[in-house]
Order: sequence, then structure tokens, then C-alpha cells
Amino acid sequence: MLTLFSDTDCDVTPAIAQEYGFKLISMPYTVDGKLYHPYVDEQDFDHKTFYNMLRQGTLPTTSAISEAVYVNYFEPEFAAGNDIFYVHFSSGLSNTFEGMRMAVKNLQEKYPERKFWSVDTLGISAQSLNIVLEIGDLFKAGKTPEEVVEWARVEVPKFPLYFIADDLKFFRRSGRVSGLAATMGNFIGIRPIIYVDDNGKMISIGKEVGRNKAIDRLVQYVADLGEDVKAHRISIGHADCQELVDILTAKLKERFGDDLNIIVSLVNPTIGSHCGPNGLGVCFHAKHR
Repeated sequence: MLTLFSDTDCDVTPAIAQEYGFKLISMPYTVDGKLYHPYVDEQDFDHKTFYNMLRQGTLPTTSAISEAVYVNYFEPEFAAGNDIFYVHFSSGLSNTFEGMRMAVKNLQEKYPERKFWSVDTLGISAQSLNIVLEIGDLFKAGKTPEEVVEWARVEVPKFPLYFIADDLKFFRRSGRVSGLAATMGNFIGIRPIIYVDDNGKMISIGKEVGRNKAIDRLVQYVADLGEDVKAHRISIGHADCQELVDILTAKLKERFGDDLNIIVSLVNPTIGSHCGPNGLGVCFHAKHR
């Protein structure tokens, strides 16, 4: 038997996990000294309360999960005679995967007959979700783990994420975006454009004045880089800014047609702790990132 895993940093919800047969690893965040585990400590993600808390000045922190936590997730599967396939968020954004690698190494010494495959989406949030759903479709179609790993080798670099941020204090504090000018946030209406590169790192690649111009730039990336756009999902991720999602959706459909397969996800609280409220991103199938 094969057990599929993904994690909450991929914007995978319990409902999506159940639909595709994934078990969900919860990536924690801390608020005022209290540790929270998405979909473990609470059944649903109360995004309004969370992002309003950030708007009022709360600055959550995040931390890598330990080797022991991974062992707690994986060992019951190995002990039951199941192999594991894990689709996860970018290893370029967290040290958590050192713990994962050590856990798998030690478990496979204990259970040498068991196999472990992983796909690094080299992405976050709606970007990772798009890839998770593609992989879920492949397994539903009967593909083997080896076939899915080969698909990922070719296709993961073809799912870019471009997004716009609002309040840069979250990114400044986390230090996870290179090329981000610290002075940008001092100018009202300036919205940096950020993307995730082939190494799974977040990089600031420009800025726009005003949300409409920033959203137009997201649409232009889809137009310039898109490949077989209609044959794949377009995923839109947002940090509690549904009104911007509606604008982006309308512009995409006006440009490419009403039959686009658009899915919308809420940026999970762990990633939201770094990007802050009102962030908006789009992921699509492209010639390259």
C-alpha cells in the first residue's frame, strides 16, 4: 500500500486531503508565545480573525518541525507495511526538511523494506496546491510513484507563482525575500512583485503603483509565460482579500476566456505569518518560471 502525504503550507485543507487521499502534516506558527497547528488545534482556518489580528499589529512567528514530529507522522505507515509519497512546500524556504531527511533515513534503517518518495514543489501556498492537485490527479489515474516523480522532474519548474504584497513589515522581518528594497513600504500604494524561482526562493522582481496596475502585471505574466494554460488549473491564492481575487479572476477570464479552470485558496496561516494580509498570487502552467 502507498500512503500520500502533503502539508498545510501547500494550502491543502482537510477537505482537499480527503478528496485526494492525502494525509496532512501541520506546519505550526506561534502567536504571543502560543504554538498553533493548523487543522489540528482548530478544525477550520478562521482567516478573518487571523488576518485581522495581523492588521492590528500582531506579528506571528514560525518554526521548523523536528525530526521527532516527522517520525510520529511516518513511522505508523512504515510499521503498517505502507510506503510513503510526500508532496511538500519548498525546501528552499525552511530548515524543516533537514528533520524530514533524518527521520526518513533512520526509519528506513529500521524498516529497510519500506520505500519513500518525495516531490519538492519548490513553491508555497497556491503554487504548491496547484502541483499537489496535479499529482493527486495522476495517482487517481493509476500512475506509479516512479511515473509521478518523473512527471514532477519535468513539470514542477513549469508552475510559477507571481504575487503582490501589501504590508512589507512581515517580509522584512522574515527575511525570506531577496531583492526587496526596505524603503518600498514607506511609499503609499507601492506594491512589490515577488516570484518563487527555480530553487524555491522568493525574489522581488519589481513594483507597481496601485493595485490595478499590480493585478494587470500578474495577468501579463500569465499571457507572456503561459503554456497550455487552459489544459491546467490556474490557482489564485489570497490573504483575506477576496475583492482582489474577484478583480484578478475577471481580468483573467476577459483575457483568456470564461472557460478557464480557476481555483481559489486562502493563504494558510503559517505562510500568512510571512506575507501578511492582502497578498494576492497566481500560479499557472508556463514555459518556465
